[in-house]
Amino acid sequence: MNEVFEDLRTAVYSVWRRRWLALCVAWAVCVVGWLAIALIPNSYESNARIYVQLEDVLAEQLEIAGGAERDITRVRQTLTSSVNLEKVIRSTRLGEGIDDQRKMEKAIQDLTEAVEVKSEEDNLFELSAEIGRGDLSDNENAKLAQDVVQKLIDIFREENIAGNRGEVAETIVFLDQQLEERKKELEAAEQRRLVFEAENPDLIGGADGVSLRLQTLRSELRDVDADLAAASSALASIDGQIAGTPRMIAGGANETGSARAALAQAQAQLAQLQSRGLTDSHPDVVSTKKQVDLLRRQAANENPNTGGSPNPAYTGLMSVKSERQANVQALTARKAALNAELSSLMASQASEPTVAAEANRISRDYQVLKDKYDELLNNREEMRLRGQVETNRSSFKFEVIDPPTTPRAPSAPKRPILLLGVLFAGLAAGIGAAFAIGQLKSTYSTTSGLERSLDLPVLGSISQTLTDAARELQRKRLKQFYGASAALGGLCFTLLAIEFVQRGMLA
Repeated sequence: MNEVFEDLRTAVYSVWRRRWLALCVAWAVCVVGWLAIALIPNSYESNARIYVQLEDVLAEQLEIAGGAERDITRVRQTLTSSVNLEKVIRSTRLGEGIDDQRKMEKAIQDLTEAVEVKSEEDNLFELSAEIGRGDLSDNENAKLAQDVVQKLIDIFREENIAGNRGEVAETIVFLDQQLEERKKELEAAEQRRLVFEAENPDLIGGADGVSLRLQTLRSELRDVDADLAAASSALASIDGQIAGTPRMIAGGANETGSARAALAQAQAQLAQLQSRGLTDSHPDVVSTKKQVDLLRRQAANENPNTGGSPNPAYTGLMSVKSERQANVQALTARKAALNAELSSLMASQASEPTVAAEANRISRDYQVLKDKYDELLNNREEMRLRGQVETNRSSFKFEVIDPPTTPRAPSAPKRPILLLGVLFAGLAAGIGAAFAIGQLKSTYSTTSGLERSLDLPVLGSISQTLTDAARELQRKRLKQFYGASAALGGLCFTLLAIEFVQRGMLA
């Protein structure tokens, strides 16, 4: 620890011995730095805030309200584009002296760094521009910053109000052109499809259409098979009933109340119930069958009479049988037709795969063109409706919340901070220079330092003795040093005072 304090004391003594060198270096650094700061032109920043509100019930109901929001976002992002900044430069004093493209590109680059567009909230935007040119006065720079922000606001308004309607009209014209081209292509594709379908009627709709038809035919064939099975079963059932029903019944006045007459009446009633579609498990059918069986046993015990009349039950059952036979024949014919059509389609697919592939390609191309045409048509109508809404019921509301400010004080550079920074930098440079010179020279401030350096014992040291004249000269030079140091600090504070006075006068 003692060695650290010893080295520190040695360094301080080394710098103090060369204090005039340190002071000269500090003066040189400060003067150069303050001159450089004085040459930096003042920059002035102007700010403005604008509010954009979107409220349109009709647009929201028609689901086209998102277009204006997208346009505002696009303008906010592209407001600092090269085209818009070039408009700002040519309409303000920034364009003075720019006579070629290279200078314009340099001016656009500088203005890009100076302009900033921020979105504080969803509908609130802040525009700012910081301008500082050395060939203009402070008042002119402040006015130029305000003009730049005002021009940015004008461009913002033009892009969102006037420009948006023009873009809608241009978009509708473009969509009309595209629709006309797609219409011609669609008509040509439709003509090719009609010619192909006329030559190959079995492949209408392409491979997908043929597959769908095959699937439909198979499904319909299954339904016909089920209906045919049910009809055949019903026909067999009526055949069984006919087999158990006599064609003739005994007739005569004396047999009107006999068992045979009652049996014929019961059988007629049963046939009527079955012709209505009642199944054998129906309660009325079951009851009637029991009555028929009972009467049949009674009629068997009676003596048969010669002659007789036709059995009405038999006649009714034969009529039902004729209807069911016709139904079975119709279903059989339908099944045969479906099988023939199914076989024809399957044969077409198997025998002409190239034609099937061509049918699929034609159908696919036509569908793609039709979908694209419908999409363009829908977009055109939506854009046209949007244009009418924006023309008659413009939902864009633009309001300048805070107009462009006229800056009263420079925003850059921060001269007070820079002046103090240069002062401290000069002092540090002087101290560093004095310490470095002390380290380069082979002198020792203390006997302990000499002893550590030579690794030899030091027997003693001789103190410096000054005369009265030398002491007086030393005091005089010390006063001069203090005066020069105070002058350096005074100069710094004088520059600070001038800066604050100038700021107050500008404000």
